[in-house]
Amino acid sequence: MKTPKLTPFAIILFAPLALGIAVSWAHSFPEQEIPAAGQVLTTPPPTVSIKYDAPIEHLFAKLDVVDGAGNDLAVSPPVISPDGFTLSVQVKPLQPGDYTVKWAVVCIDTHHTEGSYSFTIVGKPS
Repeated sequence: MKTPKLTPFAIILFAPLALGIAVSWAHSFPEQEIPAAGQVLTTPPPTVSIKYDAPIEHLFAKLDVVDGAGNDLAVSPPVISPDGFTLSVQVKPLQPGDYTVKWAVVCIDTHHTEGSYSFTIVGKPS
């Protein structure tokens, strides 16, 4: 039994299809959050950061840390690490309570993703 061989024509015909499938799967989703989703902390973090599984575009990155009253507690605009995988923002001193992290990014392949998660700080107000 002979093994079929791909002709140069077949390679040229199917290569874009195979590459297109690989590119269409490329989206940036959180791989690690600090603080983590659902985490209960006794010490407020000075920054909130999210590491993504693919590089993100600098121009479209959004990261908000919101308290129960809806106030955004970011001190400055979010910053992307030099490798493009981590989005971070410094926050005001956080008091005990529940906080929501809202994020929106565009992957380098132009796909938009967004989401949110919460964490809690317990203890005495500082």
